[in-house]
Amino acid sequence: MLISARQGSILRRIQEIGDVSVQELANDLGVSPSTIRRDLNLLSSEGHLRRVHGGGSLDSDKIDFREVLARSSPAKEKIANRAAELVEDGDVVLLDIGTTTAMLARVLRGRRITVITSSMAVLDELRTDPEVELVILGGVLRRSYHSLVGSLTLASLATIRANISFLGCSGIREDTTVQDTTGIEVPVKQAILDTSAKIVLLADESKFPGVGIRDVCTAARITTLVTSRGADPRTLEAFRKSGSEVVLA
Repeated sequence: MLISARQGSILRRIQEIGDVSVQELANDLGVSPSTIRRDLNLLSSEGHLRRVHGGGSLDSDKIDFREVLARSSPAKEKIANRAAELVEDGDVVLLDIGTTTAMLARVLRGRRITVITSSMAVLDELRTDPEVELVILGGVLRRSYHSLVGSLTLASLATIRANISFLGCSGIREDTTVQDTTGIEVPVKQAILDTSAKIVLLADESKFPGVGIRDVCTAARITTLVTSRGADPRTLEAFRKSGSEVVLA
């Protein structure tokens, strides 16, 4: 394959799913990981993508959240439906930012629960629902991804407690390290870990290994992992050995 054609294929893949690992690209395109790394470095230097640990990602601040949500996979919908089954009436539920948690909010409409979030996408899903008590965390608006971030968000999280919290991510390594590509969101995710005894990680199969620039936590902090059936079996087994429940949607 010509270099220009290969790099075009890389960009199309990243545009389709938002982020992708070096190994996935190498397998798909039939070239070595070192060749993919050189391509990613070049594409990054030219401003086409953002180079992250283990792969490449579109700069999330340049992608409209609605576009990301529109191209979400059916696997994410199944994960959202399965995750909703973990919520009981009367629960105080904390929802992280992201497309899967936005889908979960949609499924939770009509439930007699309290939802706490820094996601404007969750607000959009639940703002007209008379049954759900909705609590919006403070913070600085990150318009492109419909989320609130910063010190006000962290201060708000430090004062609340939930029955169950749902966390998103951009990648999960085989050693169970949960990662994210957006540095400004990582402190918020880490603060969410302290809000509830039940932490549920939502991640479709594309997040194994996915990509990331900062570590959020390991399986030791995750009560339940809800994922799709194509997720890497070795990583799932590592989660089980760490004491996490693994639910396949």
